[in-house]
This record gives sequence, C-alpha cells and structure tokens, in this order.
Amino acid sequence: MKIVTVCSMGIGTSILLKMNVEAVLDRLGMQATVEASDLSSARGVAASADLILTNTEMARALDDIATRVVVIRNFMDMGEIQRGLLTLRDRGE
Repeated sequence: MKIVTVCSMGIGTSILLKMNVEAVLDRLGMQATVEASDLSSARGVAASADLILTNTEMARALDDIATRVVVIRNFMDMGEIQRGLLTLRDRGE
C-alpha cells in the first residue's frame, strides 16, 4: 500500500502528516509506504498511490484524480488520521 501526504510546498506540513501517519500505521499494525509531496508532484505520484491524505484546500485542487483523497483537518489528531487510514482497510485494500 502506498500513501501520499500532500501540502502546497511539500516541506512542512506534509512531512508532519507523514510522520503521524507512520505512527498510526504502526499502532494499527498496517504496512504502507508513506511519501510526503508538494501539490504539483502529487499529481504524478497519485497514479501509483492507494490513498492521498491532505487538507481541504489541496483536496479541492486534486479533485480530478482517480486516487482516493481523504481530508485531514488537524494533522496532529491521531484519531482523525486513523479514521482516514481505516477507509482503506474498510474498502479491503
């Protein structure tokens, strides 16, 4: 499974979200590769990703891609991140 975290520049918040996603994956016993990306690169990596996690603004900018995009409003809220990740498990991915 491949997950991409996206912010506008791909430097700050996407890396913070990536680290928190990895912590939640570990807690859930789920295996995935997590990559932090900026918005322009996200379009390219989306083709090989199973899930994109980002904020509302970036989700709107990615609304035309086929990969599932889940909005995370608080990148520090491990429960919210967990709910976003469980959408994959619930879909059998």
